[in-house]
Amino acid sequence: MKQITIVAHRGPGLTADISEVLAASNVNIETLDALEMADVDVITLTVDRYDEALQALHDANIDAVIEDVVLLRIKDKPGSLAEVARRFRDTNIYLRSLRVLGRSKGSALLAISMDQTDEAMELIKDLRIEE
Repeated sequence: MKQITIVAHRGPGLTADISEVLAASNVNIETLDALEMADVDVITLTVDRYDEALQALHDANIDAVIEDVVLLRIKDKPGSLAEVARRFRDTNIYLRSLRVLGRSKGSALLAISMDQTDEAMELIKDLRIEE
C-alpha cells in the first residue's frame, strides 16, 4: 500500500484545494487525515490512482511525497499497539507514521511507514497482511 503526504504552511482551505485538484483529475480519495501542527498542516491520504494524483498535485503547485506503508492487523485490546511500537523502539527503527485505519471483530488495522524497511518487515512478519 502507498500513502501521499503533503506538508504545507498553515492556512485555510488546503483540504478543499487538494480534494478539488484530485476530483478534477478523476482521482478518488480513499482515506484522508489532516493534522495542524504549529505553522504547518500535514495531510496524509490514500487514493485509487497514485501516479495521476501526484501529477495533479504537482501541476497545482502542491508539494507531495509518496511512500510505501505496511498493513498490519493487531488484536483490538489494551497493549497491542504498545507491543508493536516497542518492537520498533527496541531495535532502533524509526516509525515515520502509524495510522489506525479501522477496527472490526476484535482486531485493528494499522498502516505503518518506517525506515530500515527490511529489518522492520522481519520484526512484524507475524502481523503483516499479505496483499
